[in-house]
Amino acid sequence: MRKIKLLALILISLAMVLWLNLRFSTPSIPTVASSPPKTIRYFERTLPQSIAHILLIPANSKFLVTPALSQKVNTVEEFAKKHRVVAILNAGFFDPINQKTTSYIVIQRKLVADPKENERLVNNPNLKPYLSQIFNRSEFRRYLCGQTISYSIALHSQSPPAGCQLVDAIGAGPRLLPELTLAKEGFVDNATKRDALGSNQPNARTAVGITRDGSIVLVMVAQKPSAPANSGISLPALADFMKTLGADKAMNLDGGSSSSLYYNGKTFYGKVDLEGNSMKRPVKSVLLVQKN
Repeated sequence: MRKIKLLALILISLAMVLWLNLRFSTPSIPTVASSPPKTIRYFERTLPQSIAHILLIPANSKFLVTPALSQKVNTVEEFAKKHRVVAILNAGFFDPINQKTTSYIVIQRKLVADPKENERLVNNPNLKPYLSQIFNRSEFRRYLCGQTISYSIALHSQSPPAGCQLVDAIGAGPRLLPELTLAKEGFVDNATKRDALGSNQPNARTAVGITRDGSIVLVMVAQKPSAPANSGISLPALADFMKTLGADKAMNLDGGSSSSLYYNGKTFYGKVDLEGNSMKRPVKSVLLVQKN
């Protein structure tokens, strides 16, 4: 009987010691966990007729997406050597013959490229009926609203929102989302069967999108080397694809043989020749992704 009582006292003592340790010890796991840093995400998607290379730049991250312009055309690799960047995507339209822009470009509040100064564009009789639309195409814009940076897609003639200043802009088009504006921006004329971009044909394409939370999506859709004559993506399909990536605003950039994406030291080209080899075409302007 005494042994049973002694054993009970020992068990009660051990229980009290354990309770006191738990009651007054400092917890080893912090009550508030810090959120992981926001970083760029790169991934690929294999589509029925193409391969999509995608960069997602999270909203409110330490990265900026800004335009850059070269006096003479350069490959995205050459742009990368000049600028300290994480990624580069080809951007605005240009004339490969005189190497002058056909898109407006604003950098740090200064107009650095004006399509109205391109004589081959302005004096082209086939394009005169569409010049007013060409000079008012979609732009990817960066605003400064107080101390806040925001991005948007708007027509060239559109004023910045109240309380915001236009810092950077680069034109291309057409707008893809929320609707495809091929005719409005002078790329398509159903009356004359004009289709400047071969919008319904598969081709290498590039695009930029903005999600509802303000994240930026950069996309380069490449042709498949195994099917050089019949691969890529059409503009309506590109609009649908941007929607699947979460974009609610998006615009097309210069595509075809200009399609190129540089990321983390590696370059992806979109257009392939008839033998399936990548075509490396130098471009006039790009979008840079760099640390703020």
